[in-house]
Amino acid sequence: MTTVAQRTATRPSARRLRGRPELYTSYAADMALFNTTGKRLGVGALALVAVLVTVAVTDDVLRLLAVGCALAIGAIGLNLVTGYAGQVSLGHAFFVGIGAFTASVISGDPEARTLGYGVTEILLWLPAAGGVAGLAGLVVAPLSSRLRGLYLAIVTLGLVFLGEHVFREARFITGGFGVGRPGPRATLLGFDLVAPGPLLTADQKRYLLVLVVLAILGVLARNLARSDVGRSFAAVRDRDIAAEVIGVNLTRAKAQAFTLSSFYAGVCGALLYTITPVIEPASFNLGLSVQFVAMVLIGGVATISGSIMGALFIALLPRLTQELPRLLPFISSQATGGGLITSSQLESILYGLLIVVFLIFEPRGLFGVWLRTRNYWKGWPFSY
Repeated sequence: MTTVAQRTATRPSARRLRGRPELYTSYAADMALFNTTGKRLGVGALALVAVLVTVAVTDDVLRLLAVGCALAIGAIGLNLVTGYAGQVSLGHAFFVGIGAFTASVISGDPEARTLGYGVTEILLWLPAAGGVAGLAGLVVAPLSSRLRGLYLAIVTLGLVFLGEHVFREARFITGGFGVGRPGPRATLLGFDLVAPGPLLTADQKRYLLVLVVLAILGVLARNLARSDVGRSFAAVRDRDIAAEVIGVNLTRAKAQAFTLSSFYAGVCGALLYTITPVIEPASFNLGLSVQFVAMVLIGGVATISGSIMGALFIALLPRLTQELPRLLPFISSQATGGGLITSSQLESILYGLLIVVFLIFEPRGLFGVWLRTRNYWKGWPFSY
């Protein structure tokens, strides 16, 4: 005959005590993805707002949001290897380029001047873009078992310059510098996902496509961070020698981190150039890698939500700087000139300034700002 306590413990609803939303009686409940009512309601509200944005803003703003969502996928990948696993990588642009060109080759026109196979089905070329980039990351991964810190950063930085050379010389794939090639063409089971239709414009279709992929990969990354693999990443990041002593295979953990990060970068590149449908090989340079680092630092290191926040912030920042010349006379647009600085120069200044400000005053980034705000109102009126 079971006791009341035993019967209560076996019921799923009893894993969290009533009236105590953060007091759990099982480890599984504590580690659940959405383990509080507030989180479930918050995520549902964000999902609803993200979908409603499709019809609430103009197409040019929607295009920026789609770019931000695509960049968020790449930022999540960089956060997996740098934020969670502690392996500093400055070569993210190289893997983004591999993904973009892989998708373009598979879906490209066979009759065009560049290599193409005409397979436009996104269920084929999108995983392939991530897979080829992931294989490239797996090849680079052994270096991470021998190097760390600044030395690893310099080696991954070399990948960017190596990639620039390869993309410049492989004209039959990339189209060459200054020319480029068309981006991937996307269909899903015969339906064109990017051409304008009777109900949705081309930008609305692209935005919804990238939003769905971001939601899927974001949930997968969050689950990965809570798994044994994610905990092994954190152990390697915090103290790799201690992690090896307790049984973590350092080589395998670092290889997994680089492979997963590169996979996300490849998917990012494929989707990014579905939105901006011309791939320019010169785009995959050090500046793009620095942008991804800025997304992680500004959004929040070792947080999936922070990666998305940082990517959207960086994607929308150029739009903000373009509007400033109308308000501030000493800032000029790129076309008119005449001011003390141009909007593009201001954008570069803001990148560096925001990184410094967040590292000094809020190392957890925008996600840390959200935590401070949430904790304040949770404790209000006793928020001290």
